[in-house]
Formats: sequence, structure tokens, C-alpha cells
Amino acid sequence: MALPHPLPDEIVDLIARRFRAIGEPMRIKILDRLRTGEATVAELTEALNAGQQNISKHLGVLADAGIVSRRRDGNRVIYAIADESVLTICETVCGSIEQQLRELHQLLRSPATVDA
Repeated sequence: MALPHPLPDEIVDLIARRFRAIGEPMRIKILDRLRTGEATVAELTEALNAGQQNISKHLGVLADAGIVSRRRDGNRVIYAIADESVLTICETVCGSIEQQLRELHQLLRSPATVDA
């Protein structure tokens, strides 16, 4: 899908909202855990060693942004990744960081050249 240029303000706002939703370390940890499958708040709390209220707050932000889904199973609420493209974004960023680290490592290993 080709985006219009310049981007309309409404699209810019939606993009910024999505990045704000994933731009918090605990939310990235939640998404990383949900990559392995669905989980309840209690399971996420245990897996991430965080408070239930904290996890619930972050899940609410992710759900409001359409990134995770929730469904009831009796008295439990089960969360899952609703938009797999968010994982692609994370993988792209990780790949970019990995490349930067390789380049930095190479620079540090290269003998310094001094102009005489």
C-alpha cells in the first residue's frame, strides 16, 4: 500500500499513536512474551516479574491501539497479539541495532590511521 505524500494529519496521528503504544520497555516485554502465545494478566505478571496493575495498564494501552486482542474465558481475560506487523517493526529495529553494533565493533577493531 502506497501512502500519500504528504501524509494527511489523520494518518500522521495514527502512526504516532502506534509508535507511542509500543515505545515503552514494559510493553515491548509484553509483546515479546505474547510472541510465544496467548497469556492472562496473571501469567504475564509472573513471566515479567511485574505488578498486576502495571501489566493491566500496559495491556490496556496496547489493546486500545489495536496491537493486542483480548477475549474472555470464564472469569479470565486472555491476551494475544492482534497485529503481527508490530513484530515486524521490532525485528526491523533489532536488525538495525545489530548492524550498527557490528559497524561500531569493526571501527573499534580497525587500526587507527593518523594523517602525517
